[in-house]
Amino acid sequence: MSESVTISTSDIIHTIKLTCQIPDVVKTIATQKIITEAAEERRITVTPAELQQEGDKLRLEKKLVKAKDTWTWLEKHLLSVNEFEELVYKNVLSRNLANHLFSDQVEKFFYEHKLDYFVAVTYQVIFDSRDVALEMFYALQEDEITFPEIARLYIQEPELRRVYGYQGLQHRKDFRPEIAAAVFASTPPQILKPITTPKGVYLIWVEEIIQPQLDEQLREKIITELFSDWLKQQIEYLEIVTKVDSDDNVQPQKKLIEQA
Repeated sequence: MSESVTISTSDIIHTIKLTCQIPDVVKTIATQKIITEAAEERRITVTPAELQQEGDKLRLEKKLVKAKDTWTWLEKHLLSVNEFEELVYKNVLSRNLANHLFSDQVEKFFYEHKLDYFVAVTYQVIFDSRDVALEMFYALQEDEITFPEIARLYIQEPELRRVYGYQGLQHRKDFRPEIAAAVFASTPPQILKPITTPKGVYLIWVEEIIQPQLDEQLREKIITELFSDWLKQQIEYLEIVTKVDSDDNVQPQKKLIEQA
């Protein structure tokens, strides 16, 4: 067996095709073209300071502390320095376009969808039997047992049992509808009466409901969500036509679909 393997661009393209990744790759290319064209139409620019800040942020995220680490990462991903700068540029351009389009809509959107940003801190145990769940519920009411004791007795998964069924920070969309209604109507700290679902009977301890604050982090999250939805709409208006030339190079093209 040889000590090295030569892989050509044609090999890479061919493998992407065989692994059925072409649609995702083409969608990514089309999305970038939409962003570039939209930014040009609106005269969105990127400053050197923004490029430097984004480059530093990217290196920090990838843990590229030393110059050697950066070169190794670039080689791994077959990127030149110019291509790295292009990657950084496109990240900043995308963010600037998103801010241009939606920064003035954030506050209105937040108050219209405020309920979606409430967060619940919960613990849960799922029972097969509603009778057993009710028995544990009433035992809790009478202080005959604690929720951690119930979790240790009835949770089978070791990791989940060790944290007593802790579910982390969850938004309304993270719960089943029937559970979300009960959780966000509760007055924490509160144990909810068992809730029967197709997946089992849920015994839930609501520790806290966190009200959302429109801070910088949430503002960025909302802009990202609005921008993502906008891009999806732009893609829906396009028919993506993919052509492959004789050298096996994928050339995505796009054209507007005539509206009925």
